[in-house]
Amino acid sequence: MAAVRSHLIVGIGGSAGGLYAYMALLDSLPDHTGMSFVIISHILPSSTHSLLAKLLATHTKMPVSVASEEMPIEPNHVYVIPPNADLRVENYSFKVSSPRTMNKQVNIFLTSLSEAMGHRAIGVIVSGYDGDGSEGCMQIKSRGGTTFAQDSSSTVPGMPLSAQNRGGVDFVLPVERIGRELNRIGSRSKARDHTAVAPSHFREP
Repeated sequence: MAAVRSHLIVGIGGSAGGLYAYMALLDSLPDHTGMSFVIISHILPSSTHSLLAKLLATHTKMPVSVASEEMPIEPNHVYVIPPNADLRVENYSFKVSSPRTMNKQVNIFLTSLSEAMGHRAIGVIVSGYDGDGSEGCMQIKSRGGTTFAQDSSSTVPGMPLSAQNRGGVDFVLPVERIGRELNRIGSRSKARDHTAVAPSHFREP
């Protein structure tokens, strides 16, 4: 029988200036949070492959992969959206569609994440222009998930400020502190899951 998967999935959205935020966030995270991290960045459609995964792999011991159709979403892994594509979540695996929906990729992923994961969805918005991600954060909040936005340390504040102004953000923090809070959330989640299954070891035959 397949194991029941219940780990948290963190969707991280950004655009211009986002690379530095992704790196700092991964630098602040241990490699055993029990969560999955999916980075939705506005990669140029003309790119034939993503260098982002290779760059980020130097900032974490977690495996970093470019997401692909039906790829399982595993805990303690980092995934990057492929170029010229929209990414969604279904049954702890990815759904990829191409070509991308211009400047809506973060909203598309976070909305899908909220529908698939409910309160186990987490959204993070970092540096970038315009307002992509604002609606996705609202959807996550409406289903009991948790949302973060980068504070004034963002290189380009458009995306984080838009999410805040829409009322879809729970916490506004520097990315290093977001990493620490994510680790804390992951630790609490693992503790709850352990407590939930522990009584089965003591049931009467």
